[in-house]
Amino acid sequence: MTNIYKPDFDEPRDRDGFRALRARIGRQVGTRDLGVSLWEIPPAEAAYPYHYHLAEEELVVLLKGRLRLRTPEGWTDLGAGDVVSFHPGGQGAHQVLNESSEPAQMLSISTQRPDIVVYPDSAKVGAFERVPEGGGLHKLFRLEDEVDYWEGESPP
Repeated sequence: MTNIYKPDFDEPRDRDGFRALRARIGRQVGTRDLGVSLWEIPPAEAAYPYHYHLAEEELVVLLKGRLRLRTPEGWTDLGAGDVVSFHPGGQGAHQVLNESSEPAQMLSISTQRPDIVVYPDSAKVGAFERVPEGGGLHKLFRLEDEVDYWEGESPP
């Protein structure tokens, strides 16, 4: 059991522009098919880079504060209580940014399965195993490093 009002922030992020606290609640309570995270995003910080998933579907509930949401349609404002969803694929690309002077808190819920994540701004792709208890394959690559299907292969 855990409590969102007394979160165990088990995944802090500390990079300029991307500082946030994340409590991986689903992992903490043992979910296997659902990812659930509580995020606390300080002023002038984004939770994560602009990205989209090829397998996961996400839902975000803004619990406290204000955030700016970036999607393929541009930027929009979110206020406490707003709920948004992101389908797999490029049209589900998203990023949240706290431009207010107060911390914001959001709950994100997603399907928990192996995933490919694309980062359009940095031209990267990630392959993530999404093991419920953590660990597993977690690799990022530059799209420019693409190779031919047969690269390095030889007949048996």
